[in-house]
Amino acid sequence: MHCFVYASQRKPDTYLWLGRRDDFERIPESLALLLGDLRFVLEVELTGERKLPHEDAAQVLQHIEEHGWHLQLPPNETLATANHPAYKSAPHDSQRDH
Repeated sequence: MHCFVYASQRKPDTYLWLGRRDDFERIPESLALLLGDLRFVLEVELTGERKLPHEDAAQVLQHIEEHGWHLQLPPNETLATANHPAYKSAPHDSQRDH
């Protein structure tokens, strides 16, 4: 799957993965507010077998296929522990990712 990665200008080491370039209307409003302005950083062809430094590629793909986006947080940080409204408004089959 072709993926587009954006860095949050507000939250360091936080990235939003999208299945379509600039498809920001798919993300919940509360998450958009949390992330602030986004800067395009990477376009990549992602497969489930690809090794990523901080994410499980298969999980990234699953989230993008199901929701159109995937949130990559810094290691050891979760939206649940941040108690942010974005966590409550997004499906959360994993506490680390959306």
